[in-house]
Amino acid sequence: MKIAFAALLLLFASLQLSHAQAKLPGTSATTTFTKDEQDLLDLSKAKWQWMSNKSVDTLNGLFTENCVFVHMGGSWGKAQELNTIKGGMIWYKKAEVYGASVNIFGNTAILLNDIDLLAVVGGNEVTHAFMVTEVYLKEDGKWKMGSLTFSTLLRPVKMK
Repeated sequence: MKIAFAALLLLFASLQLSHAQAKLPGTSATTTFTKDEQDLLDLSKAKWQWMSNKSVDTLNGLFTENCVFVHMGGSWGKAQELNTIKGGMIWYKKAEVYGASVNIFGNTAILLNDIDLLAVVGGNEVTHAFMVTEVYLKEDGKWKMGSLTFSTLLRPVKMK
């Protein structure tokens, strides 16, 4: 009887966990988005264009003062990221997004982008597959970026 009860409890717990999974890019976990989720996905898409266009004034308004950026070659804060973009040390030429998801926890959102990034780094054009993690904070009713992290994916680059 105790074994049957334990098995039933385990089954119930696993069903609860299966409904609490995070939304991930490329999964069919959800096809509809809340207004906040869609706003964040649109903001992220616009951010890639602003980075490509080197629109540092617009990006300055998006990034929180203590925003953190993690790249393959190091990590730094807002001023260094804006200087890197403005000076052309990294030119985010084109981000091809293959999947995106957003998970909101109160006033914090975590957005994941499965991308291929065509960039010019140190004068060399390179393309990498990344999972990009963006953390946003809602301040005074507006979403602002608190962190941007590039994690290399082992999949082949899809960009043509």
